[in-house]
Amino acid sequence: MTADTLLDQALVEEATKKSGLIWVRGEDGRAPGAPSRALWHVWHEGAACVVGDGPGEQPLPGLVGGGTAVVTVRSKDKGGRLVSWAANVVELPPDSPEWEAAVAELKGKRLNAHDGEAMPARWARECRVLRLEPTGSTLPLPDDDLASAPLPTSATTRQPVPAGVPRLLFKRRKRG
Repeated sequence: MTADTLLDQALVEEATKKSGLIWVRGEDGRAPGAPSRALWHVWHEGAACVVGDGPGEQPLPGLVGGGTAVVTVRSKDKGGRLVSWAANVVELPPDSPEWEAAVAELKGKRLNAHDGEAMPARWARECRVLRLEPTGSTLPLPDDDLASAPLPTSATTRQPVPAGVPRLLFKRRKRG
């Protein structure tokens, strides 16, 4: 291995470990040019592990076992892009030793889970756990802003603030 390869691997690992989100675009061939998705993850045994595609979990469109993906890592402090890297997507079979190890790490990072200790069993039944394994090559950072239209959702947007709310929130207290 060359020194540049070792430096690239170290950059990918450290940047991905420290970032709370990674931007992932699956390269499954069904949706060329699909937008990148922000995914929460954990770095475990040399790969980024993600869980999703189940009720109440993050969607993983375009990520299929045996496929490839492009991962862009942002800075946790400033939010700017640090590195993009190519990944092989490996789907872990539920209850395999690799799945158990990845889920143990993911479980500790999952915020606001409604089912607590039953979460791994739900993930085994309803979700997919994927490893995004670096291929060893970094990619040039994109020149454009990567902005795309928001994906359709059942969530509603905020309504305008009622006229009386600012008076209630910002009224001056009377000194007595």
